This record gives sequence, C-alpha cells and structure tokens, in this order.
Amino acid sequence: MTTAARTKPLRLTLQANDVLPEGLTWRIHEGYLRTATWDEEGNAITLGLWGPGDLVTNAHSALEPVEVQCLSTVVVEQYNPDEAETLAFLLHQIRNTEEIFELNRIRSAERRLLMLLRWLGIHFGQVSSRGYRLSLKEMNLTHRSLAEICGLTRVTVTKNLNRYKTLGILQNIGEADLFIPGEALATAI
Repeated sequence: MTTAARTKPLRLTLQANDVLPEGLTWRIHEGYLRTATWDEEGNAITLGLWGPGDLVTNAHSALEPVEVQCLSTVVVEQYNPDEAETLAFLLHQIRNTEEIFELNRIRSAERRLLMLLRWLGIHFGQVSSRGYRLSLKEMNLTHRSLAEICGLTRVTVTKNLNRYKTLGILQNIGEADLFIPGEALATAI
C-alpha cells in the first residue's frame, strides 16, 4: 500500500469569519459557510450559502477573488470528488447562486428579506406542513450579515424583522429560533 493511499484527508475546525484555504474542495460536517466576492467599492456579494453535508470550493469560479468564509464554527474535511460528484456539485452551486441572485432582484426590501428567511428555512431549517423553523443563532446570521446577503442595510433588516414579528409573519420559538408560518408567506406584504 502506498503512503498516499493511507494519508488521511485534511480536517479543519474553524471559527466564524475564518476563511478556508483556496483551491480545495471541502465537505462540511458542521456549521455554515458562504462564498463571497466583492464589488469595486469593497461591498461583499454573497454567491452561495452552504451547510452540513454540502461540498464547497472556490476552485471553479471565474470571479477573482472568491472566498469561502465561515459564518459559524465549522468542521470541514478535504474531499476529492470524482467526475460525477464534481458535476453534481457544480450544478448545485449554480442553482444556489441563481436562487440568491433571484432573491436579490426582488425590488421590495420587505419582501426580499422575507423571501431570504424562507429560503434559509427551506435549505437550512426544519420544514413542516405548518411552515419553516430557522435558527439564526446557530447559523450565526446577525442582522448585519442578513443585510449583506440580500443587499439591504442593517437598519432595514432590524426594522423589518420587528415588523414581521408584530404582524405575526415571524414567531419567536425559544431564545434563538424563528418560525415562519406557511400561510403568513401567502398573505404577507
């Protein structure tokens, strides 16, 4: 048996705001990450959000720079996908980016934020017939980071989150979780 065959893949535990090493593919075991680039003024542009079970890399991007940033504490392991896995990953990455782009094209700030929360609930929360449960704390998504993802100001995000709670569109569950009733989305804004 060769030494390369016995080599264990690199496994990292990183903290919020850390950046993954470039050019490698990683499988996320725990935590949440985002891929991002910047515009000419230095504003972050979120290209994708990723969670447990997802593969993530910046190796296939045509943009420069693209960073894979930790939103929360993460545990990742270097992964070498085969050709079929790479294709499936790239299709998933394209769809993720398209969905975020589509969210950011919603003109109404109130609706854009609500649709982002719904998207997060579907992808990273718990989905039930009644709605979506989402932990912003677990994902380490502050009002500021939500604002960066959907192109709003932190003040606008805070104002609208409070408004949604007053209207019953969002409900607090415990200290850190939000519940978005399915019927609330149909009648909201």
